[in-house]
Amino acid sequence: MNGHRDLIVRIRHLLTLALFTTGLAAHAATLQISPVMIDLQSNESASGIALRNPGDSPLYGQVRVFRWDQSNGDDTLIPTQELMASPPLVQIAAQTDQLVRLVRATSAPVAVEQSYRVLIDELPRPDSTPTSGVTIRLRYSVPIFVEPAGGSGQPKLSWHLARDDHGWVLRVENTGTKRAQIAAVQLVNGAGKAYEINKGLLGYALAGRTGQWQMPLAPDADLGGAVKVRAAVNSLPAQAVVTVDQRN
Repeated sequence: MNGHRDLIVRIRHLLTLALFTTGLAAHAATLQISPVMIDLQSNESASGIALRNPGDSPLYGQVRVFRWDQSNGDDTLIPTQELMASPPLVQIAAQTDQLVRLVRATSAPVAVEQSYRVLIDELPRPDSTPTSGVTIRLRYSVPIFVEPAGGSGQPKLSWHLARDDHGWVLRVENTGTKRAQIAAVQLVNGAGKAYEINKGLLGYALAGRTGQWQMPLAPDADLGGAVKVRAAVNSLPAQAVVTVDQRN
């Protein structure tokens, strides 16, 4: 693994569009992607992503697949041949679609859900020339999950809150066999006071892994008593007790 350390890409916000800029005149991508998440049963060998260009000029892109893992609370992307994209380079004419096939190297069943990310990077036109303006190119990230046999896996979460030099940190340990997509998080102290953390997606705790996020809480936030968390986990309402470490 150490020999591939330079190939590991670490990212913290996997569901945001990454913007890469060079120069002043803006170029906007219009690529549409469907679906935005893929679940594969372990006995399935392939799936696909439809890329649509609704614009008036061709779009060019690169498609890469990474194994998605979590280490020390951070998301990690590692190049893989376990799941391959075809074609890896796309040219999508105006007002047309392009299907990208995603093929597993093996259809062997898995005991724990496997997680991947497909990164689709917009590329400049082959005949484009450098300009003094700003070019904005988009990166799209699509999660892919290969589910355990029977698709019956479930997340099993433990919630922990602690303080570090930057404030409060929420750690969610998932000892289950399925990822937990965590959204709409609230922390409620023993007196019933609720602290809203976010309204949308917070992130994922992958199967057998731990997710970690900084919390937008004041250093003197009252987190005494039995603290609970309210959240949407895989789009379902959930509530649990939070272990709080008040030490700094």
